[in-house]
Parts: sequence; structure tokens; C-alpha cells
Amino acid sequence: MALENDPIERSAADIARDVNAGTISASEVVEGTLAHVDAVDARVGAYLTILHDAARERAANVDARVRSGERLPLAGVPLAVKDNMCLTATRTTCGSRILEHWIAPYTATAVARMLEAGCVPIGKTNLDEFAMGSSCENSALGITRNPYDLSRVPGGSSGGSAAAVAAREAAIGLGSDTGGSIREPGAFCNLIGFKPTYGRISRYGLIAFASSLDQIGPLTRTVEDAALAYDAMAGHDPMDATSIDRPVEPAAASLRRDLHGLRIGLVREFDTEKLGPDVDKAYDRAYAELKALGADLVEVSLPTADYGLATYYLIAPAECSSNLSRFDGVRYGLRVDADDVQAMYERTRAAGFGSEVKRRILIGTHALSSGYYDAYYVRAQKARTLIARDFETAFASCDLIACPAASSPAFAFNAKSDPYSMYMMDYYTIPMSLAGLPALSVPCGWVTPAGGVEPMPLGLQLCAPLFAEPLLLGAAHAYERATMHAVKHLPLVVSGARA
Repeated sequence: MALENDPIERSAADIARDVNAGTISASEVVEGTLAHVDAVDARVGAYLTILHDAARERAANVDARVRSGERLPLAGVPLAVKDNMCLTATRTTCGSRILEHWIAPYTATAVARMLEAGCVPIGKTNLDEFAMGSSCENSALGITRNPYDLSRVPGGSSGGSAAAVAAREAAIGLGSDTGGSIREPGAFCNLIGFKPTYGRISRYGLIAFASSLDQIGPLTRTVEDAALAYDAMAGHDPMDATSIDRPVEPAAASLRRDLHGLRIGLVREFDTEKLGPDVDKAYDRAYAELKALGADLVEVSLPTADYGLATYYLIAPAECSSNLSRFDGVRYGLRVDADDVQAMYERTRAAGFGSEVKRRILIGTHALSSGYYDAYYVRAQKARTLIARDFETAFASCDLIACPAASSPAFAFNAKSDPYSMYMMDYYTIPMSLAGLPALSVPCGWVTPAGGVEPMPLGLQLCAPLFAEPLLLGAAHAYERATMHAVKHLPLVVSGARA
């Protein structure tokens, strides 16, 4: 087991404080982290590319900045970057054969802002191909395992970043969330998985899946670290047409000790009994913990939320079909030559895309095709508007909404081989994505899944109105500090048990 003063066990906030104070250097933190990555990542599989030289160079730069008198909010903090975000001169694959050898010529704004704040990039992490999945099993380039049970998935699509942070291979991971791809792996890996308001963090340099839904956010071991990462990344970016030009209220200064004065809504339609008795009891306990911290629990209704899954799986594939049309063998990545251009397109895309990506392209192309556009895509957009209106109505009677972050704890590999059962994992997270709302997952308890040996974490999802990130993070911090669910078990690759 790692010692308490080992840098890999420390929070981002603690690392930054000590690097700024000069009691440890960024280079020392990074050397310790890289050594740990080299020791455990063969078992975890969090990273597709490990940036040993770039990390050391960046750490030396951070140390020089600190010596010159700068105080960096994330000085020396090891950072894991999901491999659908560009980082200059690094391989950026989206977990796909079609981009397996593509080198990014520029850096995503969110990544650049984290580096400017003092973070050190350790590597690029695995993901479901083009961020399409809920388990990280759809990657064409590697297998990522849950650090709490190596026979189980880490969640997806940001499974690599979640596994890296949980396994202490980074202090902060960057993920992208389209329908739950930060919050669900956060729940599976005992982390904070935070999706801000749509447009709050720039998407420039994020390789698009569904442009009206994609959002970058952090995966961290503490709410304070998530707030620091949000403060570093949030803000308008003229390079992103969907970026919101609105002042950002710092979140790290809004963390609170209790929930007195807050009304937290429990959604009438989100019945947890169907999730099984152990999971149902765990969420009942979590709601009781919110009440014990001073929150006033009220019932709210989201009558159209049950249409979220169907709505999402028309809108997201339609945008996927459009966005992925650029990967044709002409401009980027893989090219499979043929006698004519049409055959080249077909062979390249057949060889380069995996089955889930092909499935979603076909669904989206059909939904956008002549004769079906109004019947499917337009109706889905109307349903999306109704879902957003239901949230507006609910927030008239509460400040936050609480519900599950996933439909189960982490499951075994290949346990959900049919698409429908996999899609259902995002049942509780998709409505928030469709409405563009800020939401996060915070650890709320442990259950031993059927057929499992180790207890696995559960995540409580908290959701706030648009641009209410400080309120959301403040409440999550109070719950986290009071319950301490996250620290009740160590990941296997850190504790040494069955590793």
C-alpha cells in the first residue's frame, strides 16, 4: 500500500499547494507518478500513449515558473487526457483504427488551459471508439479494467481517464460527456465525474461525436479537485462557436460544509426498486444522508424523462453520422486504397470503424434521410425541448435534483453484449445531457454485485440549473466530506489485493 505522503495518493489541491510552497517539486511528483504508471498500467490499461519525455519537460517548466514567483492553481498536478482531445505532437486516436496513427497538430483549449494552470500531461487515455459506449469495451486499441475489480469494466466512454485517476496514475483526468460518459465512469470508479453546463468549457480540439451534446469535464478523487479543474477550464473561447460568453463564478470558493437551506428534488419517475434491493437500499441511504446534512427533500416530476433514451439515440447518432463523414481516407488517418474513390471510401470506413460506430452512423443516416427527417430527427428535437422544460418546472420547486448516476455498479466484461442493455446504463444521465444541465456523480456507497467478490462503488448524481456549477459543487463537497464513502476501500492495484 502506498504511504500517505506518497504523491500518487495526494489530491490535486495538496500537490499544487506543496509545489507552490517549494516543499516538493513538480519533477518529483511526475517521476513518482510515471514510476507508478509503469508499474501498474499493464494491468489497468488506462493509457493508450504514455508521455514520459513530454511530462518531464512540462514538469521542469512548471518548476521554473514557480521559482520565478508564479503561483499556479494546479502546479505539478499529473493529468490524464482522454484520447479524443488534441494535444500538439501527440497521437490522438479516439480509440479507433481510423485514427490510430494520427498526430494532433494543435492542442484543445481545455487541455491548454489545464497546462497553463500548471498541470503535467502523463498520457492519453483509452475510450470507447469515438466516445460511443458506456463501458470502454468498444475501444479498438486496448482493454481498460476497473482498478477496484480487474474483471469489471471502468465505465465509458471516458473509462481510461477514470481508471487512471482511480488507480493513482493521475490526479485529474479529462473526459468528455455526451450522454453520461463522465458521470457513469465516475460512479464505476469511485470518483467525482463532473459534466458542466453545455458551452461552459470550450469544445475546440475535442474530436466531435454529437456537437450539441458533447461537453468536456474532469474526473477527480475529490470535489475540491473538480472545482479547481473547472475554474481552470471554464470560460468563453472564440474558437468554439458553442462556447458561452458569460462571466464565470469561481467554484472552488463556493464549497460548503452542510446542506442547510437547500431543497433537493427526488424524481418521482426515477424508481430505484427496479435496480435491485441492495442498490435501492443504498440510494435510500444516500437520500437520508442528504436530509441529515440539512437538505429539505421534495418530490419533483420529470414526466418526459422516460423519452430521454429514445430522443438521445436519434439526435446523437444523427450528429455522429454528420461529424464522422469527414473520416473518409482522404484527409485524416487510415486510407485503404481501391480502384475508384467510392470503393476507397467504403473500404476505409469498413476497416477503420468498429461495429458500434457503424451502428450509430447507420441509425443517424436513416434518421436524417429523405422521408424520415421529420418523422424522427425533428420529433426528437421537439421531445428534447419538452425535457428541458420539465427541468425548468422542477427547478421552480427545488435547488438541486438527486438520482442515480448509473443503472448498476460496474459490471463484468461482456455482461451487456446487446446494445439495448448497454444503452440503458445511461437512462439516468441522458435527460440532463439533453437539457444541457450541469451534473456530477459523487460516491454514495458500496454494494457487492451478483457474482462479484469485491464491493463496488455507487454514484449519486446531483444536477443543478444552468450555470449553477458553484452551487452543485458546493453541495457535493458537503456530502462528500460528511459521508467519506470514497475512502472506504482502496483500488486493488494500489492496495495490492488480488492485483
